[in-house]
Amino acid sequence: MSSMWSQARSRGKTEVAISRDSVLDALKKITDPVSGSDIVSAGVTRGLNVEGSTVRFVLEIDPAKAEAYGPVRDTAEAAVRALDGVDEVSVVLTGHSAKAPPDLKPSRKAEPKGPEKVPGVNHLIAIASGKGGVGKSTVSANLACALAAEGLRVGLLDADVYGPSQPRMLGVSGRPSSPDGKTILPMRNHGVTMMSIGLMTNEGQAVVWRGPMLMGALQQMLMQVQWGALDVLLVDLPPGTGDVQMTLAQKAQVDGAIIVSTPQDIALLDARKGIDMFNQLKVPVLGMIENMSTHICSNCGHEEHVFGHGGVAAEAEKLGVPLLAEIPLHLDIRLAADGGAPIVVSKPDSPQAQAFRDIARKLIKAGAA
Repeated sequence: MSSMWSQARSRGKTEVAISRDSVLDALKKITDPVSGSDIVSAGVTRGLNVEGSTVRFVLEIDPAKAEAYGPVRDTAEAAVRALDGVDEVSVVLTGHSAKAPPDLKPSRKAEPKGPEKVPGVNHLIAIASGKGGVGKSTVSANLACALAAEGLRVGLLDADVYGPSQPRMLGVSGRPSSPDGKTILPMRNHGVTMMSIGLMTNEGQAVVWRGPMLMGALQQMLMQVQWGALDVLLVDLPPGTGDVQMTLAQKAQVDGAIIVSTPQDIALLDARKGIDMFNQLKVPVLGMIENMSTHICSNCGHEEHVFGHGGVAAEAEKLGVPLLAEIPLHLDIRLAADGGAPIVVSKPDSPQAQAFRDIARKLIKAGAA
């Protein structure tokens, strides 16, 4: 593999918040010399990361066509540098042997087997919720970064097949490569090794798969991704109690599950079902997290409990499981996730980030991670 680095800086610009979408829009105006489409749609642009006023991305090409892509790299660099709010641009032009992305559709029926240990993974923790919209994926991304900040080798599998959001939250784009058409090389950012079904489909494309196809895809992402040596692998599950949850528990050795819920009564009803499901699947519940516990007005400081308060704590006590944390409803958490750098990374000293760090320390102390 060969790589050529190009870095440019521009100074004296007015500070304007730069977004991933504005960078992608600028890159979509640049034509790929091989396919004739733009360099984003052609899959040439990968690893886009926006941190403050710094933009980094990769142009992954066929080494035999490196000469043709030299001007493309320069044009892409200039286009991004011209955007308001960008002070630094780093472009990597990387050569690779052209291979099709791995096919996650099962080639044959899987033979029935008991739960297997994921190669190289010491602990596997499922992050689940009874219903959607409670912030499970946001918690998963921040908890992964918090565990990494504690010095652990951390992986995150985005198994929320119908709404994969981890690529956006962790600032990862592009398609994973496969050196032999069988094994899959995961992506990495913020100290977290990550794989998502969202990286295998086009942005905005719905995943319309039946149960057997979902189960096959999950098994491949678990067992055929080269996770390397990990202290802990977090699995961000879809909401509810369905095929993906059952497949995970039946095919992989799951060391424990964490249930995320808001204090709202309706959310708690479904959270109870999630806990009952893991009990039936013989997966220990490590604890519950009350997300959106309270809201403090950024203007006046008034505290209000939008979804109620203390419901998860009471439910955890009733069910005999630990309450791991009460995470506030805070604008910074949402902005950080949308920007591709979870608050544990973007504002590590904030009270919101410390709440996730506390969860990580509790899991480490309990020997669960």
